[in-house]
Amino acid sequence: MEDTSQTLTQPPNHTTTTTKTKAKNDYTNRFDGDGKNGNEEDDGDEECDAEVWETLSKSFREVQSVLDQNRALIQQVNENHQSRIPDNLVKNVALIREINGNVSKVMGLYSDLSVNFSTIVHQRREITGSKDSSNSDSSNKVDSME
Repeated sequence: MEDTSQTLTQPPNHTTTTTKTKAKNDYTNRFDGDGKNGNEEDDGDEECDAEVWETLSKSFREVQSVLDQNRALIQQVNENHQSRIPDNLVKNVALIREINGNVSKVMGLYSDLSVNFSTIVHQRREITGSKDSSNSDSSNKVDSME
């Protein structure tokens, strides 16, 4: 049987600076006009990003573990079937039930992953929206004072 597994790559080290992150850091390191340079918020974003990545990675590792287990079970079922030994064929019933249970488990894990990811995205949008709103309120106050 051909091995069609895919290995998940390790998450990028969150201390590695990408071009996008560097550009964001360059922007937030400049003063925003209120005497603060935004480093506190940036540190919070990086911690949140690392936490989010770890949560998602953990879910994918769980899924991969169950899929690897199913691969081994399927191989055992194939060997039992090819042997045509009655006891081995009887064992296949339990093995196939376990495979079915694992498929249900993977569906649940992917469902949870989807919900978690969606929740994270919505929370980040709300946070970003509230920061943008408060920043525009501050700039409007400055504009109205002039």
